[in-house]
Amino acid sequence: MSELHDGAVATATAPSSGRGGAVVCSGLTYSFGAHIAVDHADLRIERGETFGLLGPNGAGKTTTIRMLTTLLRPMEGSVSVFGVDAVQRPMQVRRMIGYVPQLLSADATLTGRENVELFARLFDVPRRLRQERVESALAAMGMTEPADRLVKTYSGGMIRRLELAQALVNSPSLLVLDEPTVGLDPIARTDVWEFIAGLRETADVTVLMTTHYMDEADTYCDRIALMHAGSIRATGTPGLLKATLGQGATLDEVFRHYTGGTLDDDADKGGIRDVRRARRTARRLG
Repeated sequence: MSELHDGAVATATAPSSGRGGAVVCSGLTYSFGAHIAVDHADLRIERGETFGLLGPNGAGKTTTIRMLTTLLRPMEGSVSVFGVDAVQRPMQVRRMIGYVPQLLSADATLTGRENVELFARLFDVPRRLRQERVESALAAMGMTEPADRLVKTYSGGMIRRLELAQALVNSPSLLVLDEPTVGLDPIARTDVWEFIAGLRETADVTVLMTTHYMDEADTYCDRIALMHAGSIRATGTPGLLKATLGQGATLDEVFRHYTGGTLDDDADKGGIRDVRRARRTARRLG
């Protein structure tokens, strides 16, 4: 293995599974005025893997996710999901995706079941299949018993599981999770990931996730990409990326190496203090 130097854009890729790309982004670019949020990013996610997109706040992760979920149209480059062009055929792509955003999105004035039924209608699940899909999604997330209670009575962990049920109601091939455990206590975090791991084993779902918890990425991701200032800086398995920094390196150290140490920067630079503030807010709301 060749040595990686500080500041180098590196790729340490695992052997391809041969299953074909679930997501392929080429030269993906998006700007907000003069600010380039995503700068000619190349990304490939294999079918059936759990892929982590990591980086400090402001790195371009959420903007990238919004482009591949068709919420934003790329200014340059292309993105395809299971071979379908996300710009040319956005509705077809949306039907293949389940999306759990970073901020809590369930309607607190509705019951859990009503929330999932609403998503079934939004995803245009056929009427004849709707009830079965709703019940199946609730059961998969362990939410059958509290389904008829108002969401405002749920804990933060229950709301996250409900949002996963919402994302699963259209039987997606790609599950996109933007900070799925933000604001959750360690037990709730573990419960959510156990559900996701079980889902992968039974439903052949590809998972794209973002997280600021390096232990989650290290444990659950087959491969990760480190993003900084709109660019993909390194891609590979957690073990291979750690090996590039030497024996005993941690994923936290890998993160700092490729993103300039911004885990510890001030909030206005998108560092860990800003992440903690967001988590405290999520805990108050949950």
